[in-house]
Amino acid sequence: MPIRLLRKSPRRRRGQALVLAALSFLVLALMVALSFNLSHALREKVSLQQHSDSMAYSMAVMEARALNYYAVSNRSIAATYVAMNSMHAYMAAASVTGEMMRKSQTNYYIIMAMEFAQCGCWSCFKHCIHGLQALKIAGKYGKAGKNYDNKVKNLDRNFTNTMKGLDRMVDFIHASQAMVHARTMQALRDGKSYGLSKLTEYNAPGASTLNASVGGMNVNEFNCSVDGMPGCTGSVGNSDAKTRAKVMTEVAMASRSDWPANRGLMMDYPAHLHPSFLKELGKDIPGEGINSPVPFTHKGTAKTGTGSGSEGKSISATEKGMMYNQWKHGTGIPLNYSATVTSEGNSGSHSPGGAHTGQHPFEGVNAKALTSCTAGGNCFMKFRANDDANRDFGQPRTYSYVTKQFRVGNKPKAPWELNSSGTVKFSNGDTNATLKLAADEGAGLSKAIVYYHRLGAGGWREPPNLFAPYWRAKLHPFTAQQASQLLSAAGNSDAAQLVTSAPGLSL
Repeated sequence: MPIRLLRKSPRRRRGQALVLAALSFLVLALMVALSFNLSHALREKVSLQQHSDSMAYSMAVMEARALNYYAVSNRSIAATYVAMNSMHAYMAAASVTGEMMRKSQTNYYIIMAMEFAQCGCWSCFKHCIHGLQALKIAGKYGKAGKNYDNKVKNLDRNFTNTMKGLDRMVDFIHASQAMVHARTMQALRDGKSYGLSKLTEYNAPGASTLNASVGGMNVNEFNCSVDGMPGCTGSVGNSDAKTRAKVMTEVAMASRSDWPANRGLMMDYPAHLHPSFLKELGKDIPGEGINSPVPFTHKGTAKTGTGSGSEGKSISATEKGMMYNQWKHGTGIPLNYSATVTSEGNSGSHSPGGAHTGQHPFEGVNAKALTSCTAGGNCFMKFRANDDANRDFGQPRTYSYVTKQFRVGNKPKAPWELNSSGTVKFSNGDTNATLKLAADEGAGLSKAIVYYHRLGAGGWREPPNLFAPYWRAKLHPFTAQQASQLLSAAGNSDAAQLVTSAPGLSL
């Protein structure tokens, strides 16, 4: 009898094949969806990181421009003090003319006495005549001295008004510095002022604005770059106002041209005085003889801080030398002449007194605290140097931390998102599994540094400062400590802890 063999039904085999094919297509569809969602999330993440980089760099550029403005405007302030020095030098040179005439007058009184001393005999009668002539010449010198004093006195008011105008100019320049600082701080704090908001529109629409705590870190870094600015933590303290005043005073002193500094006169002879004055002094009044300043004795200088150290409390100029006169049979002696013009506080001084009128006020250099200079005080922006390499020698840094929702949550706009949660759940009996297709939210963090770029042999040509406009910006890597500090400030404590536990992590 034939034996029947048991074989699987063709229909059953086809059913199993269909189930396996359906499962394969399901897995393939899930993998494609997962791959597309991950690709989209990765693209969004790269875009967000680029946006964060551009944000940090743009804020650093704004900060670099502010520091360069401080440098250029500080030079303008120093140039204003140089102009004040020159004004005092010219005024002292003008004031000394009356003194030179009076010293000649004194010498001619001596010559008169010498001539009268020789006219005692009948044959020496000419000495009596010479004595009378010398007395007349002395009178002419005295009158000329008063005349030149009056000329200078007529200029004194204009000189004082010019000084007041230059003094106000320093306050105006610093007021513009303070305005730049305030507006730069606003941009660093919110990351959207003065055009920064356009970065979000262009690079990452929908991204968050700069985290407020991170903005506070940026403001602190910026304030720490200016000596005397409050609100700086984590750096060296502020120097006192006198120390800052010395810096500007020394720069102004070093910026003087040769003539206000030391006159630079050939044989120390006052050739800078008008030729008509020298002709009147030496020839027109006496007619003959030797009537001249003594060579190698005439000196003159104008300084900021004279009489009060180098703190810039005053501006003063002096002009001095020796006058010699010889006429007929008499000779005078070398007599010292001098003139001084000083502006200080609310008064100042001016000698000779016949050339003076009114007051010579001067606020002084950096006379107030930086925050009190809104209406006066002649302040300026000085760099806060720090010798700690870990602090980048005081060069400020900028940080950026932004977030963005990667899931659109709108199926018509994002058909690749399978559902609103972005997850797929599987269950088989008591076993459950969940597949996350993409992250809901991403974050980007960046750091930039504002650095002093004026290199010389072996490093910087000079230390970073706010007198040379060589500040630039660039992206800069994080240290683990900086990244942890930034993430903690942004409220991402888990990421901050992860960074702290992985010190070798490259950022």
